[in-house]
Amino acid sequence: MRIGSSIALIAIGAILAFAVADVVDFIDLTLVGWILMGVGALGLIISVVMAGTSRRRVTESRQLHDPHTGETVRRDDTRDNGL
Repeated sequence: MRIGSSIALIAIGAILAFAVADVVDFIDLTLVGWILMGVGALGLIISVVMAGTSRRRVTESRQLHDPHTGETVRRDDTRDNGL
């Protein structure tokens, strides 16, 4: 679940919980609204935490030795791993 879908669930849940006054015999729309808001809030928290931890700095180091010249070449690459 991404941030946008979490916000959509929160909005739909808020509409059902606070703005809909219709009564359906077999379902409580207010309870469904609260459940959707809770799931949306949980999804939003998880999405934000996962987005914050997905960016990691990766450093890769390579060292090569040329047998003909005896020269040693070292290469260091640093990049962000994530979106």
